[in-house]
Amino acid sequence: MNDIAIFASGRGSNMLQITRHLEQSTLARVRLVVASRKTAGVLEHSAACGIESIVVNREQLADPNVLLDELRKRDIKWLVLAGWLLLLPPEIIAAYRGRIVNVHPSLLPEFGGKGMFGRHVHEAVIAAGRKRSGITIHLVTEEYDSGSIVAQFECDVLPDDTPQTLEERIHALEYRHFPEQIERLIAADEATSAGIESPSISE
Repeated sequence: MNDIAIFASGRGSNMLQITRHLEQSTLARVRLVVASRKTAGVLEHSAACGIESIVVNREQLADPNVLLDELRKRDIKWLVLAGWLLLLPPEIIAAYRGRIVNVHPSLLPEFGGKGMFGRHVHEAVIAAGRKRSGITIHLVTEEYDSGSIVAQFECDVLPDDTPQTLEERIHALEYRHFPEQIERLIAADEATSAGIESPSISE
């Protein structure tokens, strides 16, 4: 069983979808929720789901060994960033290289990077006059939104869209595709470790 830690800074709607998707899985489960602030809504969801949670803010990340110790003592195998707004320290990236996955609410490489999160992204997409937007599921590196792309899923940007209406469709894409892509990514990694040829993640 691959134990997952979900990192979130906000309300935790993606955390709920991932947890529900993996409830019947024999491959992976959500073992821990890491929130970046004590008031994050994800903490209420983790409590309701019976999932352990910890709070690690920007100042606490200054000593990455503290977080690494928390992850290792729970035998966490994968990190999933679901609305996590802080840059992970290089030590965390190195320890989980290739096993940290994020969802970004645009079609990267467009509208990514520092400061591009949540509604800021949708405002930029509409201001740029794009006809299509979507989500990008990607591996995490030391730079914001720069890791290898696992999968992308698109939706229309409608002429009368506001950042809020576009955000609703983007969330729907996340809820539908992010949990299953996490599971497929883990399955592909296990198959590779076992020397078994596996299909492309985004198929």
